[in-house]
Order: sequence, then C-alpha cells, then structure tokens
Amino acid sequence: MSAPAPAPRDTETHGPRGIAILGSTGSIGVSALRVLARQRERYRVVALTANANADRLAEQAKAWQPAYVGLVSGPDGPATWHRGAEALVGAATHPDAAIVLNAVVGAAGLDATLAALEQGKRVALANKESLVMAGHLVAEAARRGGGEIVPVDSEHSAILQCLGARSGRDIRRLIITASGGPFRTWADERLRGAQLVDALQHPTWSMGRKITVDSATLANKALEVIEAHFLFGVAFDQIEVVVHPQSIVHSMVEFVDGSVVAQLGVPSMELPILYALTHPDRVADDGVPRFDPIAASPLTFEPVRHEAFPALQLGIAAGRAGGAAPAVFNAANEQAVALFLEGRMTFNDIAPCIDEALQRLSGIPGDSRDAILAADGAARTIVRERN
Repeated sequence: MSAPAPAPRDTETHGPRGIAILGSTGSIGVSALRVLARQRERYRVVALTANANADRLAEQAKAWQPAYVGLVSGPDGPATWHRGAEALVGAATHPDAAIVLNAVVGAAGLDATLAALEQGKRVALANKESLVMAGHLVAEAARRGGGEIVPVDSEHSAILQCLGARSGRDIRRLIITASGGPFRTWADERLRGAQLVDALQHPTWSMGRKITVDSATLANKALEVIEAHFLFGVAFDQIEVVVHPQSIVHSMVEFVDGSVVAQLGVPSMELPILYALTHPDRVADDGVPRFDPIAASPLTFEPVRHEAFPALQLGIAAGRAGGAAPAVFNAANEQAVALFLEGRMTFNDIAPCIDEALQRLSGIPGDSRDAILAADGAARTIVRERN
C-alpha cells in the first residue's frame, strides 16, 4: 500500500465534511473532538461510538448531536443508541461520513476499517492493528472501493509529510523515533521489578493504558514498523527505530541521494489528527503551542536496547514472516497487556507470552479475514492458558 492520494478539496463548495469517530471517548477521540471544535466550519460530527464509557459518550452526543451513536459494550444509554460490535461498522459506513477516524484500540477496529474503505471513504487511521493484522486485506478493500488511508499515528503522519509527492522509489530508509518509554534508563536488574504503576508513567505522551504499556515494552514500535511497511511500500530492511527521548522529531526519511527530511513538532496528537483530516492541505489552527526550538533543545538520539525490550524484535520478525504471524503478535500482545493491567501477569512476562504464541502458531496462513481472526483467537488462548 503506497501513500494515500489527495482527496477532493470540496469543503468550500459542499459545506462541512461529515466525520465519524470510532472510539470517541478514548484519548485520540477526545483529542479529535478538541480539534473539530476549532474547525466547525470545515467538519461536522455525524457519528460517535465508544466501547463502554456510556457517561462520556452521552456528554459528547449532547454536545455534538450526531445522527448516529453506538456503544459496543454495556447496557447503559438511550434506546436510540446502536449496540454491539456492529455499531462500529454502522458508524463507519454512515452515508453522511466522508471521513472515518478509527481510534478503536485493538483488533476490534479491523472490520470497520475494511467497511469504510470499501465504501470509498477516507480512513484517518489511529487503529494500527488494522494494518498489522491484515495489511493485504486492507489494501484490497481500498482498491475495490476507492477508499484511502491517512495515518494518525504521529510517526506515520511525519513520514507522510516528509515524503510529500515523492514516490517510494526515492526512499533509502525510514527512521521511526521512539521516546523509549518510562523504562528507557532503567538497568536490567531494576527492570525485572517493574510494576504497573511504573509502566503507566509515560514521560512525554498522554495516552490510554494499553498503548502506554505498549510504549513501555516497545511493542508499539513493532506495530508501527509493520504499519509503515504496508502504508509506504517499504521493505523491513529499510525501516529503522531509534530512541529520541524528547519526542520532538516524530520520524525521518532518508532519500536515495543521502538527504534526510525530518518532521518536528510538540508532542500533541492534535497535530497529526488535524493533518489526517486535511491532507494534502494545511489549515490554520491554534490548538497547540508554537514550536520553540530553544526550549525543545537539546534533541538527542540513542540506540534501542533490544535485549531489554525484546517485544520490538519479536514484532519485526513477525512482520517479516508474514502470513498470520503479525496477527498472532498483535493478539498475543493485546491479551498479555490485558492480563498485566488486571494484575495477573508481570511486566516481564509480556514478551515471553508473545514469543510462545509466535512459536506455537508459526507458519499458519493469513490469507483471509477468517484465517486472521482464527489466528487472533488462537494466540489469545495460548496467552490465557499460559497464565
């Protein structure tokens, strides 16, 4: 899958574009609504969905008056709300939604991504698992329906901005930055005693609990490497991860002539969210502080400590293996992190659980949605049974 093509610039002639937000009560969804509150002349909210936070969803629905409201889990909320996992697909295919912001956490976001692309919509993708699990299926859905993906992750948004109109043939290397998470400076002995409260103390970003743990293990960078492979059509050998503690340089692209282009900005998800809506245009917005290079200095870079954070290499190896391996990696990681958040597993158990699932499910096919979901379920079972 190559970088997305420009969308029609029809805001001025056709009025505000309709937006569906999947996962509106999470950190990305809340940030998106802050952005949209400043851009009401360009966009209108037509659909909102949440997993289980009915109270916050009710507040959002009252404030934005969307035509469609969906709650995946739980009995709370008005009878007019749509229920169950089907609510995600319903919102993603709403006829008034030109853009679908998929901020669902985990594998649950896959069907909505596929459905929106098959209807020719722009998917502003924060649900990296869609591409990790089923990158080839996502690409096929986009080709069939004429939809497009614009990434919301700050790293992939940065790469898209660095590339501009250049083709993949011009790329020598993608350099994805990682903050290093809360355990960047912890010695191996100290890391063995890492607790949940420590893992949730991210040094630069405010995110949901699952992705914050993924940042602590560096599993999130493995997901981002696989995602970049599919988004930009770049081989795994051309993608590198470096630690950048300040989270100011979001990614870099090295071109075949040796030039390197980087995208910088304050660590706020509001910036890549806005760009995912407006790409390839830029619009005036004052939602984040002006960039101060003096205050941001110094900017430093470090190598990844792969032995201390093995989830990164496990994920990249799964991406290289292909088939269902990326889906197995993602599912095993999701299940392990869920158990860690419940206090049923230690931080240092997460990577071994992923490794065991990958070994036991090595070589299984991933050539269809059903096969991928079967691999997903099998990986979760292995992790649960291990604990």
